[in-house]
Amino acid sequence: MGESARQLAVPLDEVLDAELVEDDGPAGTELVRTGKDRHLSPGTVAAIAASVPDSTRRAYGADREAFTAWCAEEDRTPLPATAETMAEYVRHLTVTPRPRTGRPAAPSTIERAMSAVTTWHEDEGKPRPSMRGARAVLNAYKDRLARSSDPAATARQATPAQPQQLRAMLAGVDRATLAGKRNAALVLVGFATAARVSELVAANRVDVVEAEHGWDVHLYRGKVRKHTTTALLYGTDPATCPVRALRAYLEALTAAGRTEGPVFLRVDRWDRLAPPLTRHGRPIGDPAGRLTAEAAADVVERLAVAAGLAGAWSGHSLRRGFATAARAAGHDPLEISRQGGWADGSRVLARYMADVDRVKNSPLVGIGL
Repeated sequence: MGESARQLAVPLDEVLDAELVEDDGPAGTELVRTGKDRHLSPGTVAAIAASVPDSTRRAYGADREAFTAWCAEEDRTPLPATAETMAEYVRHLTVTPRPRTGRPAAPSTIERAMSAVTTWHEDEGKPRPSMRGARAVLNAYKDRLARSSDPAATARQATPAQPQQLRAMLAGVDRATLAGKRNAALVLVGFATAARVSELVAANRVDVVEAEHGWDVHLYRGKVRKHTTTALLYGTDPATCPVRALRAYLEALTAAGRTEGPVFLRVDRWDRLAPPLTRHGRPIGDPAGRLTAEAAADVVERLAVAAGLAGAWSGHSLRRGFATAARAAGHDPLEISRQGGWADGSRVLARYMADVDRVKNSPLVGIGL
């Protein structure tokens, strides 16, 4: 396999929907292959690479580089690695402070590092190392964190932004400005569609269609690889009505001469639309001015902080908040799943709804205590 293919860092189970099984031919015959049977063309390599999110590829690449550097310091072989090397590396991660936080890696970060290394072996055609010892070390680390009530014992989750929090976040937004109109629309449409910020900022003007009930918003749900059409309905409170917020923002864009292209655009503090961005004298960012997912998430976080709301706020707060609020209002899990583009039987969605159900459907309800 060529160098470009080896650098893909693509686990097979993320690329293929079905298992590939070798056809050995009729019994007693020897399978003869040509030189091209194990060759990938540059176009196919690029197609495989494009199927994996950039964030996943970057994270796996960084994990593999860190593992390789550690192996060099410890005089160990990174590929193929032994079970002993993997166990020692995991222990290293559980006791070594990270430069950015000053604390050892969280269990979820170590899990990702283990996956990065084992799938690297698959990519290179090497046998996967036994992870039994490494897994035992990680389990002991999890137990130690839990017994000491360390916050790292539980995975960090975004705080759900429910209607009450949305009202607080938007109370300080100046909706007379273009930036204020955009931020209100971004937060309310993001909540109402339960969209990931990456899905939200990918929307174009042609993807939002005015309808009798409000708007229809067409989004490509990247995780499940399908398009959905989500109905935006009028809210009972004008301050948190996604239909009114989106209409006000789009009308402002039209007045500014933007009638096509991205829905959510960069706006600077002087209300300049899609201002040019440069780094070291070179243009960066989407030429059309499309807002990045990181910038959209930053909007949510800044509004929550400005409102004095405690919690771990991020772009995902909108998606999680929708699931929590919809379940609390008694909506069917299937309809919640369809609105937000979750996969059937999503464990993540089930966890969000469990936050509500553990109280609402508790066996303690109505037993006479």
